[in-house]
Amino acid sequence: MAKIQKTKPNQADRLLVIACGMIAREVLAVKEQLGLDHVELTCLPAEFHFYPDRIAPAMDRAIVKARADGYVNIFVGYADCGTGGLLDRVCEKHGVERMAGPHCFAFYQGMDAYAKVADNDMMSFYMTDFLCRQFDAFFMKPLGLDRHPELIKDYFGNYEKLVYLAQTDDPELDKVAEKAAKMLGLAYERRSTGYGDLTAELAGAAVHA
Repeated sequence: MAKIQKTKPNQADRLLVIACGMIAREVLAVKEQLGLDHVELTCLPAEFHFYPDRIAPAMDRAIVKARADGYVNIFVGYADCGTGGLLDRVCEKHGVERMAGPHCFAFYQGMDAYAKVADNDMMSFYMTDFLCRQFDAFFMKPLGLDRHPELIKDYFGNYEKLVYLAQTDDPELDKVAEKAAKMLGLAYERRSTGYGDLTAELAGAAVHA
């Protein structure tokens, strides 16, 4: 009997999104929403949110690996995200595009909408669905606030407001954001953003793949 060999799909016909782990769920939601069956996702660690200097080198390695694996079409699921232009240099080096904007808080709101509120939001602390789900793991424990609540003023004393950018309508996440604002001593505002520019940018990248 002839041996049946399993073959991988032709990677050249697919779009690989290399994204921040903080937006993985949202990328997959947009993929399903738009029926982008030829889009695949891989992520860099979400904790790079705290270490932006690690993003560009890690992305460089990830793109090199993806090319070696046969991917021709690659989209970077990051905005600049604190890399100070270093991520753009990596994108230029490999001839790939990234999400427009300074950070995910901007593209979730939509760049046009963000431009209108950016100045007024200078003293605002942003939260997203991901950060609500991971509030303890991403803020309370790493900053030691669960053990030393007196540090709240040191970390958040310069903020005036907590703005929850809601990708979905989830009452449980609303409760987390409201509780966080109260704990941090900040005014609270909820903005229903959905996926913002993420939807259009992924759709555009998928079309050109």
